[in-house]
Amino acid sequence: MFTALSSIVDLRSDTVTKPTPSMRRAMAEAEVGDDQFGEDPTVNRLEERAAAILGKEAAVFVASGTMGNLAAMLAHCGRGDEAILGNESHIFWFESGGAAALGGIPFNLRATNRWGQLDLDDVKGAIRASRPGYPKTGVICIENTHNRCGGMPLSVNYLRELRSIAHASGVPVHMDGARIFNAAAALGVPAAALAAEVDSVQFCLTKGLAAPVGSLVVGDRAFVENARRQRKILGGAMRQAGVIAAAGLVALEEMIDRLPEDHARARQLAEGLAAIPGVEVDLETLQSNIVIFRPAADMDATRVAEAFAAEGVRVSNYGLRGLRMVTHYQIDDSAVERALRAATAVLAPALV
Repeated sequence: MFTALSSIVDLRSDTVTKPTPSMRRAMAEAEVGDDQFGEDPTVNRLEERAAAILGKEAAVFVASGTMGNLAAMLAHCGRGDEAILGNESHIFWFESGGAAALGGIPFNLRATNRWGQLDLDDVKGAIRASRPGYPKTGVICIENTHNRCGGMPLSVNYLRELRSIAHASGVPVHMDGARIFNAAAALGVPAAALAAEVDSVQFCLTKGLAAPVGSLVVGDRAFVENARRQRKILGGAMRQAGVIAAAGLVALEEMIDRLPEDHARARQLAEGLAAIPGVEVDLETLQSNIVIFRPAADMDATRVAEAFAAEGVRVSNYGLRGLRMVTHYQIDDSAVERALRAATAVLAPALV
Protein backbone atom coordinates (compact mmCIF):
# COMPACT_ATOMS: atom_id res chain seq x y z
CA MET A 1 0.00 0.00 0.00
CA PHE A 2 1.29 3.50 -0.89
CA THR A 3 1.51 5.96 1.99
CA ALA A 4 4.03 8.68 1.13
CA LEU A 5 2.48 11.85 -0.28
CA SER A 6 5.06 11.92 -3.09
CA SER A 7 3.90 8.50 -4.24
CA ILE A 8 0.25 9.47 -4.73
CA VAL A 9 -1.17 9.30 -8.24
CA ASP A 10 -3.72 12.12 -8.31
CA LEU A 11 -6.33 11.58 -11.02
CA ARG A 12 -9.15 13.57 -9.41
CA SER A 13 -8.83 16.40 -11.93
CA ASP A 14 -6.40 18.21 -14.19
CA THR A 15 -6.75 21.15 -11.78
CA VAL A 16 -4.30 19.43 -9.41
CA THR A 17 -1.35 20.12 -11.71
CA LYS A 18 1.63 22.00 -10.31
CA PRO A 19 3.27 24.82 -12.31
CA THR A 20 6.21 23.83 -14.47
CA PRO A 21 9.75 25.06 -13.74
CA SER A 22 9.51 27.55 -16.61
CA MET A 23 6.25 28.88 -15.18
CA ARG A 24 7.88 29.38 -11.78
CA ARG A 25 10.77 31.28 -13.37
CA ALA A 26 8.39 33.46 -15.38
CA MET A 27 6.35 34.24 -12.26
CA ALA A 28 9.45 35.24 -10.29
CA GLU A 29 10.67 37.53 -13.07
CA ALA A 30 7.31 38.95 -14.18
CA GLU A 31 7.05 42.64 -15.02
CA VAL A 32 4.01 43.98 -13.18
CA GLY A 33 1.76 47.03 -12.83
CA ASP A 34 -1.77 47.81 -11.71
CA ASP A 35 -4.17 45.67 -13.74
CA GLN A 36 -7.22 47.61 -12.55
CA PHE A 37 -5.76 50.62 -14.37
CA GLY A 38 -4.79 48.48 -17.37
CA GLU A 39 -1.12 48.97 -16.50
CA ASP A 40 0.11 45.43 -15.87
CA PRO A 41 2.14 44.63 -19.01
CA THR A 42 2.20 40.89 -18.38
CA VAL A 43 -1.58 40.69 -17.95
CA ASN A 44 -2.00 42.80 -21.09
CA ARG A 45 0.23 40.43 -23.06
CA LEU A 46 -1.69 37.43 -21.77
CA GLU A 47 -5.03 38.93 -22.76
CA GLU A 48 -3.74 39.88 -26.20
CA ARG A 49 -2.24 36.43 -26.74
CA ALA A 50 -5.42 34.64 -25.61
CA ALA A 51 -7.57 36.71 -27.95
CA ALA A 52 -5.20 36.08 -30.86
CA ILE A 53 -5.06 32.31 -30.33
CA LEU A 54 -8.86 32.08 -30.31
CA GLY A 55 -9.36 34.57 -33.14
CA LYS A 56 -11.32 37.07 -31.06
CA GLU A 57 -10.91 40.83 -30.65
CA ALA A 58 -10.21 40.98 -26.93
CA ALA A 59 -9.90 39.06 -23.67
CA VAL A 60 -10.12 39.64 -19.94
CA PHE A 61 -8.14 37.73 -17.32
CA VAL A 62 -10.24 36.38 -14.44
CA ALA A 63 -9.50 34.40 -11.30
CA SER A 64 -11.29 31.18 -12.26
CA GLY A 65 -13.46 29.44 -14.82
CA THR A 66 -16.50 29.87 -12.60
CA MET A 67 -15.89 33.62 -12.41
CA GLY A 68 -15.34 33.70 -16.17
CA ASN A 69 -18.59 31.94 -16.98
CA LEU A 70 -20.50 34.12 -14.54
CA ALA A 71 -19.01 37.35 -15.86
CA ALA A 72 -19.86 36.27 -19.40
CA MET A 73 -23.45 35.41 -18.51
CA LEU A 74 -23.88 38.72 -16.68
CA ALA A 75 -22.49 40.53 -19.71
CA HIS A 76 -24.91 38.78 -22.08
CA CYS A 77 -28.04 38.92 -19.88
CA GLY A 78 -30.07 41.41 -17.92
CA ARG A 79 -31.94 40.48 -14.77
CA GLY A 80 -34.78 38.11 -15.61
CA ASP A 81 -33.25 37.06 -18.93
CA GLU A 82 -33.13 33.29 -19.30
CA ALA A 83 -30.10 31.12 -20.04
CA ILE A 84 -30.59 27.92 -22.04
CA LEU A 85 -28.07 25.28 -20.95
CA GLY A 86 -27.69 21.55 -20.61
CA ASN A 87 -28.87 19.62 -17.58
CA GLU A 88 -25.40 18.02 -17.31
CA SER A 89 -23.45 21.26 -17.73
CA HIS A 90 -20.71 22.41 -15.39
CA ILE A 91 -22.44 25.79 -15.03
CA PHE A 92 -25.53 24.04 -13.66
CA TRP A 93 -23.84 21.38 -11.52
CA PHE A 94 -20.71 22.96 -10.12
CA GLU A 95 -20.93 26.77 -10.16
CA SER A 96 -23.19 27.33 -7.13
CA GLY A 97 -26.08 28.74 -9.16
CA GLY A 98 -24.18 32.02 -9.39
CA ALA A 99 -25.96 33.36 -12.47
CA ALA A 100 -29.33 32.90 -10.77
CA ALA A 101 -28.19 34.03 -7.33
CA LEU A 102 -26.23 37.11 -8.39
CA GLY A 103 -27.61 37.94 -11.82
CA GLY A 104 -31.28 37.02 -11.53
CA ILE A 105 -30.81 34.76 -14.57
CA PRO A 106 -33.14 31.73 -14.53
CA PHE A 107 -31.93 28.46 -16.08
CA ASN A 108 -33.88 26.77 -18.86
CA LEU A 109 -32.41 23.27 -18.63
CA ARG A 110 -32.45 21.05 -21.70
CA ALA A 111 -31.50 17.38 -21.97
CA THR A 112 -27.86 16.58 -22.74
CA ASN A 113 -27.14 13.45 -24.80
CA ARG A 114 -24.19 11.14 -24.24
CA TRP A 115 -22.17 13.15 -26.76
CA GLY A 116 -22.45 16.31 -24.65
CA GLN A 117 -24.85 17.88 -27.13
CA LEU A 118 -28.17 19.64 -26.81
CA ASP A 119 -30.75 18.59 -29.39
CA LEU A 120 -30.84 21.44 -31.91
CA ASP A 121 -34.59 21.25 -32.52
CA ASP A 122 -35.12 21.30 -28.76
CA VAL A 123 -32.93 24.40 -28.45
CA LYS A 124 -34.83 26.10 -31.25
CA GLY A 125 -38.11 25.38 -29.49
CA ALA A 126 -36.74 26.60 -26.16
CA ILE A 127 -35.88 30.09 -27.44
CA ARG A 128 -38.60 32.36 -26.13
CA ALA A 129 -40.94 34.26 -28.41
CA SER A 130 -41.27 37.96 -27.66
CA ARG A 131 -44.49 38.31 -25.72
CA PRO A 132 -45.66 39.55 -22.31
CA GLY A 133 -45.12 37.00 -19.56
CA TYR A 134 -42.19 35.27 -21.24
CA PRO A 135 -38.65 35.88 -20.03
CA LYS A 136 -36.26 36.94 -22.76
CA THR A 137 -33.76 34.32 -23.88
CA GLY A 138 -30.50 36.04 -23.02
CA VAL A 139 -27.87 33.42 -23.89
CA ILE A 140 -27.35 29.80 -24.87
CA CYS A 141 -24.48 28.12 -22.99
CA ILE A 142 -22.65 25.05 -24.22
CA GLU A 143 -19.61 23.18 -22.87
CA ASN A 144 -16.58 22.00 -24.86
CA THR A 145 -15.18 19.53 -23.92
CA HIS A 146 -18.09 18.29 -21.86
CA ASN A 147 -16.99 17.28 -18.37
CA ARG A 148 -19.87 15.07 -17.16
CA CYS A 149 -20.15 13.41 -20.57
CA GLY A 150 -16.63 12.03 -20.34
CA GLY A 151 -14.71 14.86 -22.00
CA MET A 152 -16.62 14.77 -25.29
CA PRO A 153 -15.70 17.53 -27.77
CA LEU A 154 -18.36 19.41 -29.74
CA SER A 155 -17.52 19.64 -33.44
CA VAL A 156 -17.27 22.75 -35.59
CA ASN A 157 -20.29 21.63 -37.64
CA TYR A 158 -22.45 21.15 -34.55
CA LEU A 159 -21.44 24.54 -33.18
CA ARG A 160 -22.13 26.19 -36.53
CA GLU A 161 -25.65 24.77 -36.63
CA LEU A 162 -26.29 25.87 -33.06
CA ARG A 163 -25.02 29.38 -33.79
CA SER A 164 -27.27 29.63 -36.83
CA ILE A 165 -30.33 28.76 -34.74
CA ALA A 166 -29.35 31.15 -31.96
CA HIS A 167 -28.46 34.10 -34.17
CA ALA A 168 -31.65 33.74 -36.19
CA SER A 169 -33.42 34.78 -32.99
CA GLY A 170 -30.81 37.34 -31.94
CA VAL A 171 -29.47 35.17 -29.10
CA PRO A 172 -25.73 34.97 -28.35
CA VAL A 173 -23.90 31.70 -27.66
CA HIS A 174 -21.41 31.37 -24.82
CA MET A 175 -19.00 28.45 -24.68
CA ASP A 176 -17.74 27.13 -21.38
CA GLY A 177 -14.50 26.12 -23.05
CA ALA A 178 -12.64 25.29 -19.85
CA ARG A 179 -10.91 22.56 -21.89
CA ILE A 180 -11.28 24.04 -25.39
CA PHE A 181 -7.69 23.13 -26.24
CA ASN A 182 -8.43 19.49 -25.37
CA ALA A 183 -11.44 19.71 -27.68
CA ALA A 184 -9.31 21.15 -30.47
CA ALA A 185 -6.67 18.45 -30.01
CA ALA A 186 -9.29 15.69 -30.03
CA LEU A 187 -10.93 17.04 -33.19
CA GLY A 188 -7.69 17.93 -34.97
CA VAL A 189 -8.71 21.56 -35.55
CA PRO A 190 -7.38 24.92 -34.28
CA ALA A 191 -9.09 26.18 -31.15
CA ALA A 192 -9.95 29.33 -33.12
CA ALA A 193 -12.15 27.24 -35.43
CA LEU A 194 -14.30 26.29 -32.44
CA ALA A 195 -14.31 29.79 -30.98
CA ALA A 196 -15.38 31.24 -34.34
CA GLU A 197 -18.78 29.58 -34.00
CA VAL A 198 -19.69 31.25 -30.68
CA ASP A 199 -19.90 34.79 -29.37
CA SER A 200 -17.84 34.31 -26.22
CA VAL A 201 -15.57 31.68 -24.71
CA GLN A 202 -14.23 31.09 -21.22
CA PHE A 203 -11.16 28.87 -21.03
CA CYS A 204 -9.04 27.72 -18.11
CA LEU A 205 -5.30 28.00 -17.74
CA THR A 206 -5.38 25.74 -14.68
CA LYS A 207 -6.55 22.44 -16.13
CA GLY A 208 -4.63 20.71 -18.90
CA LEU A 209 -2.45 23.78 -19.36
CA ALA A 210 -1.12 23.41 -15.79
CA ALA A 211 -0.95 27.07 -14.75
CA PRO A 212 -1.63 27.69 -11.04
CA VAL A 213 -4.33 30.38 -11.33
CA GLY A 214 -6.70 31.95 -13.82
CA SER A 215 -8.98 31.81 -16.82
CA LEU A 216 -9.66 34.05 -19.81
CA VAL A 217 -12.93 35.27 -21.27
CA VAL A 218 -12.72 36.21 -24.95
CA GLY A 219 -15.10 37.86 -27.40
CA ASP A 220 -15.54 41.11 -29.30
CA ARG A 221 -14.33 44.34 -27.73
CA ALA A 222 -17.72 45.58 -26.60
CA PHE A 223 -18.54 42.28 -24.92
CA VAL A 224 -15.16 42.05 -23.18
CA GLU A 225 -15.48 45.62 -21.91
CA ASN A 226 -18.80 44.61 -20.35
CA ALA A 227 -17.34 41.37 -18.98
CA ARG A 228 -14.50 43.36 -17.42
CA ARG A 229 -17.10 45.54 -15.69
CA GLN A 230 -18.85 42.38 -14.43
CA ARG A 231 -15.51 41.11 -13.13
CA LYS A 232 -15.28 44.25 -11.01
CA ILE A 233 -18.83 43.77 -9.71
CA LEU A 234 -17.90 40.22 -8.70
CA GLY A 235 -14.92 41.50 -6.71
CA GLY A 236 -12.45 40.37 -9.32
CA ALA A 237 -10.42 43.53 -9.76
CA MET A 238 -6.72 42.69 -9.74
CA ARG A 239 -3.60 44.70 -9.11
CA GLN A 240 -0.08 43.35 -9.76
CA ALA A 241 -1.50 40.23 -11.35
CA GLY A 242 1.40 39.77 -13.74
CA VAL A 243 2.95 37.34 -11.26
CA ILE A 244 0.20 34.86 -12.12
CA ALA A 245 -0.42 35.98 -15.70
CA ALA A 246 3.20 35.10 -16.47
CA ALA A 247 2.47 31.43 -15.82
CA GLY A 248 -0.54 31.70 -18.14
CA LEU A 249 1.64 32.99 -20.95
CA VAL A 250 3.97 30.01 -20.53
CA ALA A 251 0.94 27.71 -20.50
CA LEU A 252 -0.28 29.06 -23.84
CA GLU A 253 3.15 28.77 -25.42
CA GLU A 254 4.35 25.43 -24.03
CA MET A 255 1.43 23.28 -22.87
CA ILE A 256 -1.12 23.17 -25.71
CA ASP A 257 0.81 20.97 -28.13
CA ARG A 258 1.40 18.24 -25.51
CA LEU A 259 -2.31 17.64 -24.74
CA PRO A 260 -2.55 14.60 -27.06
CA GLU A 261 -0.22 12.81 -24.62
CA ASP A 262 -2.89 13.16 -21.94
CA HIS A 263 -5.52 11.83 -24.33
CA ALA A 264 -3.42 8.79 -25.17
CA ARG A 265 -2.91 8.00 -21.48
CA ALA A 266 -6.62 8.41 -20.80
CA ARG A 267 -7.27 5.84 -23.54
CA GLN A 268 -4.80 3.45 -21.86
CA LEU A 269 -6.58 3.89 -18.54
CA ALA A 270 -10.01 3.40 -20.09
CA GLU A 271 -9.08 0.27 -21.98
CA GLY A 272 -7.40 -1.18 -18.89
CA LEU A 273 -10.48 -0.46 -16.76
CA ALA A 274 -12.80 -1.89 -19.42
CA ALA A 275 -10.85 -5.16 -19.30
CA ILE A 276 -11.74 -5.67 -15.62
CA PRO A 277 -14.87 -7.85 -15.25
CA GLY A 278 -17.93 -5.88 -14.19
CA VAL A 279 -16.46 -2.44 -14.91
CA GLU A 280 -18.31 -0.27 -17.46
CA VAL A 281 -16.49 2.32 -19.56
CA ASP A 282 -17.96 4.09 -22.61
CA LEU A 283 -14.95 3.81 -24.88
CA GLU A 284 -16.86 5.34 -27.79
CA THR A 285 -17.26 8.69 -26.05
CA LEU A 286 -13.75 8.75 -24.61
CA GLN A 287 -12.13 11.36 -26.85
CA SER A 288 -9.93 13.46 -24.57
CA ASN A 289 -8.46 13.29 -21.05
CA ILE A 290 -11.49 12.36 -18.92
CA VAL A 291 -12.34 8.75 -18.04
CA ILE A 292 -15.68 7.99 -16.36
CA PHE A 293 -16.24 4.40 -15.27
CA ARG A 294 -18.75 2.43 -13.28
CA PRO A 295 -17.71 -0.36 -10.94
CA ALA A 296 -19.69 -3.56 -10.58
CA ALA A 297 -23.28 -2.98 -9.52
CA ASP A 298 -22.71 -4.23 -5.98
CA MET A 299 -19.86 -1.76 -5.34
CA ASP A 300 -20.52 1.55 -3.61
CA ALA A 301 -18.78 4.46 -5.39
CA THR A 302 -17.76 6.16 -2.14
CA ARG A 303 -16.11 3.01 -0.83
CA VAL A 304 -14.45 2.41 -4.18
CA ALA A 305 -12.92 5.90 -4.12
CA GLU A 306 -11.70 5.28 -0.55
CA ALA A 307 -10.18 1.96 -1.59
CA PHE A 308 -8.34 3.62 -4.47
CA ALA A 309 -7.00 6.23 -2.04
CA ALA A 310 -5.72 3.45 0.22
CA GLU A 311 -3.80 2.15 -2.79
CA GLY A 312 -2.23 5.59 -3.37
CA VAL A 313 -4.52 6.65 -6.23
CA ARG A 314 -6.98 9.52 -5.96
CA VAL A 315 -10.13 9.48 -8.11
CA SER A 316 -13.33 11.55 -8.12
CA ASN A 317 -16.64 10.13 -6.94
CA TYR A 318 -19.28 11.05 -9.53
CA GLY A 319 -22.17 9.47 -7.68
CA LEU A 320 -24.65 7.72 -9.95
CA ARG A 321 -22.42 8.35 -12.94
CA GLY A 322 -19.63 6.32 -11.36
CA LEU A 323 -16.08 7.54 -10.81
CA ARG A 324 -13.77 9.80 -12.77
CA MET A 325 -10.09 9.83 -13.64
CA VAL A 326 -8.49 12.77 -15.44
CA THR A 327 -5.03 12.64 -17.00
CA HIS A 328 -2.76 15.67 -17.04
CA TYR A 329 0.81 16.96 -17.26
CA GLN A 330 1.98 15.15 -14.14
CA ILE A 331 0.51 11.75 -15.03
CA ASP A 332 3.15 9.77 -16.90
CA ASP A 333 3.18 6.18 -18.16
CA SER A 334 4.29 4.80 -14.81
CA ALA A 335 1.39 6.59 -13.09
CA VAL A 336 -1.03 4.98 -15.52
CA GLU A 337 0.45 1.57 -14.77
CA ARG A 338 0.12 2.16 -11.02
CA ALA A 339 -3.47 3.35 -11.40
CA LEU A 340 -4.38 0.21 -13.33
CA ARG A 341 -2.71 -2.03 -10.74
CA ALA A 342 -4.75 -0.27 -8.08
CA ALA A 343 -7.89 -0.65 -10.18
CA THR A 344 -7.35 -4.40 -10.40
CA ALA A 345 -6.81 -4.63 -6.66
CA VAL A 346 -9.91 -2.56 -5.89
CA LEU A 347 -12.33 -3.59 -8.62
CA ALA A 348 -11.33 -7.21 -9.20
CA PRO A 349 -9.61 -8.43 -6.01
CA ALA A 350 -10.16 -12.07 -7.01
CA LEU A 351 -7.76 -11.50 -9.93
CA VAL A 352 -4.90 -10.19 -7.75
